[in-house]
Amino acid sequence: MTVELSLTSAWQAGESPASQPSHSALAPYSLLIFDWDGTVMDSIGRIVSSLDAAARLTGQLPILPPERLQTMIGLSLEKGYQLLYPDADPAWYGDWIHHYRQQFVHDNPTPCQLFPGVKDTLLSLKAQGFELAVATGKSRAGLDRAMMETGTQDLFAATRCADETASKPDPKMLEEVLVQTGISRDKALMIGDTGHDMQLAINAGMARLAVTWGVEESASLSTFEPVAVLNSLNELVS
Repeated sequence: MTVELSLTSAWQAGESPASQPSHSALAPYSLLIFDWDGTVMDSIGRIVSSLDAAARLTGQLPILPPERLQTMIGLSLEKGYQLLYPDADPAWYGDWIHHYRQQFVHDNPTPCQLFPGVKDTLLSLKAQGFELAVATGKSRAGLDRAMMETGTQDLFAATRCADETASKPDPKMLEEVLVQTGISRDKALMIGDTGHDMQLAINAGMARLAVTWGVEESASLSTFEPVAVLNSLNELVS
């Protein structure tokens, strides 16, 4: 049964996460696999505005509203392009992806940073003995750059990106994380903010935990029967 959780008052009061036990929903698991965009990093604004700019610069693509653009977050860029522009000429993809990457990495000034308290939460979970991993629709270069900029590259035992394996919701990404960490499926928990993340876990036969501050709201995420729905990642230590 899905459990709707409120924001942790202890965290709001400024207590150290290292002194907090992990949330009871984590008790059966030893490996926590995080989505990145919209779960760990507050990057949705930059992604969406970069997608909008890329479509306009490409010239032939329809201009879509932000709520439509964000439905591709979590997928590889190739699958996202197919989702957003199913009738587009595949020949336009090269220009589109060039403009998107130029915007996201260099030209777009929209802030892109970790959600507040996330790094301390990850450090606390790691200190408590959890293995941490990432399964993301980002490219390897994009994830490595984000981890370097945020100083999180040493927190994760395994990371898998969409350009080095199958895109979500194909379970191959999670299968490879399990092989790399040597942890069994029943001890692993996928944590994410989109239906793509939840379906990824379902396809891999893995438990899942949903978070609501990213792309999707509780109502849609609850349909995937997560072990819990959190309103703040900080609630993982409570």
